[in-house]
Amino acid sequence: MLDLQSVRLFVLAADLGSLTKAAQAEGTVQPVVSQRIKALEAMLGRKLLERTPRFVRPTGPGEAFLERARALLAMHEDAVRFVDAPSLSFAVGISDQAVGARIESVLKTVRAALPHHATVEVRTGLSQDVKQDFDSGRLDAAIVRREAGGSDGQVLGTDPLGWRAAEGFSFESGAAVPLAMLAPPCGTRAVAVRELDAASVSWREAFIGGSCAALLAGVRAGLGVAPMGRTASADMPDRGGALGLPPLPRSEIVLFARAGSPEASAAIRVLDAAVRSVLTERRG
Repeated sequence: MLDLQSVRLFVLAADLGSLTKAAQAEGTVQPVVSQRIKALEAMLGRKLLERTPRFVRPTGPGEAFLERARALLAMHEDAVRFVDAPSLSFAVGISDQAVGARIESVLKTVRAALPHHATVEVRTGLSQDVKQDFDSGRLDAAIVRREAGGSDGQVLGTDPLGWRAAEGFSFESGAAVPLAMLAPPCGTRAVAVRELDAASVSWREAFIGGSCAALLAGVRAGLGVAPMGRTASADMPDRGGALGLPPLPRSEIVLFARAGSPEASAAIRVLDAAVRSVLTERRG
């Protein structure tokens, strides 16, 4: 019979792209994850994961087994859950500028860590608003982008800010830079404006987006150049040098969390690992 814990570790490793991050998410160590996945592969007679120093990803048989593995874990949860079991809700806030276009992969991994009958509530917005929701007790966890430093919370990594613009975007030499930005009090906006003013570069608001998705749409439509992180911008290249704009600093991506149950604690560990994976992922 299949060992369900080994199946769970395989799913985590496939989703996070790392045996080490899978171990972190499950509260164990990398050699244990490696050993259990090797045992699972031996039982199935198939190599499930391709492992290199750069990445871990499912093989062809691994991709085929992955959805079956998810279904198996869900059926197991149903089998051991009684109708009078208390309902579970997990509320997480994610700053748009912290994760942006990568939110889908983060949420997919977090959802897999929770019982499939659990309710997941997700709130997005500016880091300041997300942090306030967490401080008020409305959230179990929050992921924010921190521009000004601080010592509270768990720093998951850094994300470089850059000037994101459509291919071929330009503006008249000496003219005010047409900026695409989120509305105040966006911290990324404040950093960009500060750096432009310090470099004596004039600027104007050309496009105001209500979210990073809207901001990206405006940028791709050629409406302006946007100060955005690598992750939030879906890896658009930094065109600041070509456009004569001052470099922007890196920002910290920070986790705030409180675990009200063992299930929430597990989800928080997976959230931590998933965001770290996004920040360190090597992409094309």
